[in-house]
Amino acid sequence: MKIISKTAKSDIATVYIAEINGKHIEFVESIQPPLPKQDKWVLIISTLFGCPVGCKMCDAGSFYHGKLSKKEMLAQIDYLISKYYDDKNIPVKKFKIQFARMGEPSFNPAVIDLLDELPSLYNAPGLIPSISTVAPCGNEDFFTRLLEVKNKHYRNGKFQLQFSLHTTDEKLRDQIIPIKKYNFTEIAEYGEKFYTSGDRKITLNFALEKNYKFDVQQLKKYFDPKIFAIKITPINPTLNATKYKLESYIKTDINDDNHRLVDKLQACGYDTLFSVGELEENKIGSNCGQYIKRYFDAGKRITGAYEYDLIEDGAVTL
Repeated sequence: MKIISKTAKSDIATVYIAEINGKHIEFVESIQPPLPKQDKWVLIISTLFGCPVGCKMCDAGSFYHGKLSKKEMLAQIDYLISKYYDDKNIPVKKFKIQFARMGEPSFNPAVIDLLDELPSLYNAPGLIPSISTVAPCGNEDFFTRLLEVKNKHYRNGKFQLQFSLHTTDEKLRDQIIPIKKYNFTEIAEYGEKFYTSGDRKITLNFALEKNYKFDVQQLKKYFDPKIFAIKITPINPTLNATKYKLESYIKTDINDDNHRLVDKLQACGYDTLFSVGELEENKIGSNCGQYIKRYFDAGKRITGAYEYDLIEDGAVTL
């Protein structure tokens, strides 16, 4: 793996673009101010070379060149860990590894192989892996094995599973995420098998566009608040979001409309998180999609995003 470029604000996040056998990925390390890295450190790695899904707000779907091997995914993690913890002892209270940068992880069985091996590779008591998925159909073996590995290694709050829904209207969801995928009933049924007492609740993520339908009663029809939590995030200023003229429901603050939505969700029993990241993360590119698209699209910029200059690096790791 060769690091070919990066963009950074070191006290928030760094995005790395890397080349592997002529194909390209990116991965990220970040902290969450005001927390120091010793309290929370997040690594976000790629599982595919691009992505075949093509979600409307995501820049990763502009190309797809196959799956990363377990070794290639591990190289991203090792590169970041070796910068700070050569001995592989990681004294971070909350050490999250998110399989969520480039690529739908359930298309890559090697993700499960890596999850199965991770606890033996590092001394990391705070390790919390995280999978974010749109739940494509045809990947039943992946989800069966994911449940097995969670029960083997990551019980009692040591794993975070997230499903990307983005709207409570299933027909609209088909437009936003244009592949065949689990419907709400199937996601709910899997979640009920996956969750056991002491686990983190399964997150239903909504990158909510201003005009997307969001019906709390529709959620309650399918998803048990004892098992599922709700996360509302902005539609960040990606190149694709700009292309499709998507306007985020959440702006830069929590306004009265947001409070009313939270009240409705909490009245139905849902744990609810409005996740508005540091605005600087949009400029860095860590918070809003795939910087690699700008890298290969002649340095395209968007107002409010991808504004940090790319730095040629040239560092080589194995």
